[in-house]
Amino acid sequence: MAVYLVAVLLLLTPCQPVPLDFPPLSNSSLTFEELSNTTEQYSTQPPGTIRRTPQTIIVGVRKGGTRALLEMLDIHPNIVVAATEVHFFDWDENYVKGIEWYRSLMPFSFENQITIEKTPGYFTSPLAPERIHSMNSSIKLLLILRDPTERVISDYTQVYYNRLENHKPVQPFEGIVIKNGALNTKYKAIQRSLYDIHMERWLKHFSLNQIHIVDGNTLIKTPLAELQKVERFLNLPPRIVSSNFYFNQTKGFYCIRSDGRERCLHESKGRPHPVVNETVLEQLYSYFREHNQRFYTMVNQTFDWH
Repeated sequence: MAVYLVAVLLLLTPCQPVPLDFPPLSNSSLTFEELSNTTEQYSTQPPGTIRRTPQTIIVGVRKGGTRALLEMLDIHPNIVVAATEVHFFDWDENYVKGIEWYRSLMPFSFENQITIEKTPGYFTSPLAPERIHSMNSSIKLLLILRDPTERVISDYTQVYYNRLENHKPVQPFEGIVIKNGALNTKYKAIQRSLYDIHMERWLKHFSLNQIHIVDGNTLIKTPLAELQKVERFLNLPPRIVSSNFYFNQTKGFYCIRSDGRERCLHESKGRPHPVVNETVLEQLYSYFREHNQRFYTMVNQTFDWH
């Protein structure tokens, strides 16, 4: 009986959830995906926990820093995160499976914990805002953005390396962005960077005070300051501190230190971007300028973008 009581007490003792998708810096042969699946898909429900639909969703944007934001927030003991991008609200084939299917993919959580899911495709989806509002009209949303031109280049870089790994032909950046001597504004990566157009849809369903915008450029340079803003937005006690981060000179960005472990983002993050022709850069800056100004007005906030 005494052994049973000790075991129960240990299970009920609050502890920091282990950040997902970061591999331990050891000789472990687990991949990032395997680590996430192993951590998330446990079969035993801890006493006092249930699966909840998210109280907060990181809705975007693709290549804005959503993975880094999720991993950094996972340090907080009052936050649990979904291991994978669910694509419930933007993919019809998942949405028709229903809310209980969605809930079943969430982690177990205690009553004092917030469940967070992130799918960067939500921000640019015409369907996601209304669908999320139908689930929970008072939900809090996190949106992480970066300079639109940098985001386009990062978007291209991801696709470029994916195609190389799959032995598919690749095109130089300029060959995709420029068509017949003019900017190819139909290029999906450019369309995703028109923040004002996408934000307009969200503001039809949510008030501005339900949406916290994280500056992705700042998160990379000084993560703590941005994360403290998120803690306040989510009404969480301040638990993330400077010692949770260390700068990795090799990778060129901050990594996480918690629970006596040090973890960095997947090797696919921080890949070198192509050197882009200056004329093409100026065309992109010029094209986004008006959209950026409109976005600043919509959100009552400005950013250090070109």
